[in-house]
Amino acid sequence: MSDPQKDETRTRLLRRPRTLDVNNVVLIPFAAVFTALVLGGVIMMTTGLGLTEVGKTYVALANGAFGSIYAISETLVAAAPLILAGLAVAVGFRAGLFNIGAEGQILIGGMASVIVGFSFAGLPMFVHLPFALVVGAVAGAMWAAIAGWLRATTGAHEVITTIMLNFIAFRLIDFMLRSPLIQKPGRNDPISKSVLDSATLPNLLEWIQPFYRTNAGILLAVAMVLVVSWVMFRTTWGFESRATGASPDASKYAGIKVGRTIIAAMAAGGALAGLAGGIQVLGVLGRASPGFSSGIGFEAIAVALLGRAHPVGVLLAGLLFGALEAGGRQMQVKAGVSVDLITIIQALIVVFIAAPILIRRLYPFLLRNGR
Repeated sequence: MSDPQKDETRTRLLRRPRTLDVNNVVLIPFAAVFTALVLGGVIMMTTGLGLTEVGKTYVALANGAFGSIYAISETLVAAAPLILAGLAVAVGFRAGLFNIGAEGQILIGGMASVIVGFSFAGLPMFVHLPFALVVGAVAGAMWAAIAGWLRATTGAHEVITTIMLNFIAFRLIDFMLRSPLIQKPGRNDPISKSVLDSATLPNLLEWIQPFYRTNAGILLAVAMVLVVSWVMFRTTWGFESRATGASPDASKYAGIKVGRTIIAAMAAGGALAGLAGGIQVLGVLGRASPGFSSGIGFEAIAVALLGRAHPVGVLLAGLLFGALEAGGRQMQVKAGVSVDLITIIQALIVVFIAAPILIRRLYPFLLRNGR
């Protein structure tokens, strides 16, 4: 017979609204972005720019992100890995884990995808491409599961272990790129062999212009948003993961295997990060080189924070950060403003998201039911 008190505790822990919290996931992040842009304008004015120049700068930023098909293409290319990596961090957040290791997981997953991508010549695309992506996801999951296992069995904090695993991944990739089995023949620099056409993600806009870089990775990212949303809010494991994040002790009392949930959450996040690395090398770069992750794993932390660890919020945040990256290049060319301003804006966004009480006091009309 079941224990009524445990059943009640479990019910309270697993009871979560399945509707999107617009106030928390959309309005507050929107206000944080708006405030960051305003402060970014103030910073530009302190350097001697007038209000007109600030306006032109932001117009150039918008045009570079959405002003043409090419601009939208570049935004989507930048956003796809950010969305997947942001989901990786968000899954950990929901389980009460701070996954700082998405950068290393991207590197490990991307390298695994590259190795499969230049091997197995003769395989048809419908076999080779999914195989390369799955291997990348599995490699990322296994790398992240190390930190999850250490947390579950020894109590080692995942912030420390994932940071250390990042450094190991950096140096491991450097070592592997010097291996004759991986290094491109005839090259002395650490560059891998090129991915075969059968393992390359299809270009979605090639029929318009061959140089548009949008690939099927963005479709995969959106699909993963739907999958993660369903798993998080419609499955028992998702309930257990969120309950563990809310209160590990109460979850254990309610019968949830907390250690197993922690390992699974880290592995799931690692799989998403590995997939991000896979679409980066199979859809954009075509090969691996040192640091090919380009800091995506660290930006993913900001994406997950801005998205409030909700899959839909991560999707919107990933698109925003992709737009900032694509538009920042155009802004630098057209307005003559350093692309470093984008980093400042991103940092301001994170500050306001990390301290939502500031936003609530600046914009009290965002409060729901007076809370």
